[in-house]
Order: sequence, then structure tokens, then C-alpha cells
Amino acid sequence: MKILYFAWLRERLNRASDEVEPPADVETMADLVAWLRKRDEALDLAMVNPAIFKLSRDARIVPWDTPLAGAREVAILPPMTGG
Repeated sequence: MKILYFAWLRERLNRASDEVEPPADVETMADLVAWLRKRDEALDLAMVNPAIFKLSRDARIVPWDTPLAGAREVAILPPMTGG
């Protein structure tokens, strides 16, 4: 599964994506984020307030409780600023 990072999150992590194979007990988008944060200290620090992030499953914004099964691509989207 490909994990995509956008905007300031991508800059903070110094990478645009990761390829991962989550374990079977990672069943929802929220589970995936928790699992990713446990594996990566930089991501954990960047997502100290996870509620501000939007999640996308195969190019579609979804709630955090969306099942992960069958997802090929997940994007983590930080809040955007600008005008």
C-alpha cells in the first residue's frame, strides 16, 4: 500500500510517500495512522494533533473509521493555509 504525504507534512518528513504492508489487525484508517505513528517518530511528532488531518482512501476523502481493506493508496492531508 502506498502512503502519500502532502503540504507541510511532506516537507517535515522530507519524503512524499512510503510503501507499507500493515498487519492484519490494522482494519480502519484510524488504525493505519496509529500504526504508522508507532513506526515513525517524525510522523508521530508531526501528527501530535491527529484530528486536524483529513484522510483519503484511493483518492477519496473518507472518515477515520473507514475500513482499510482493499485500499491501494492512502493520503494524509494536513490542514491547508493560504489565500
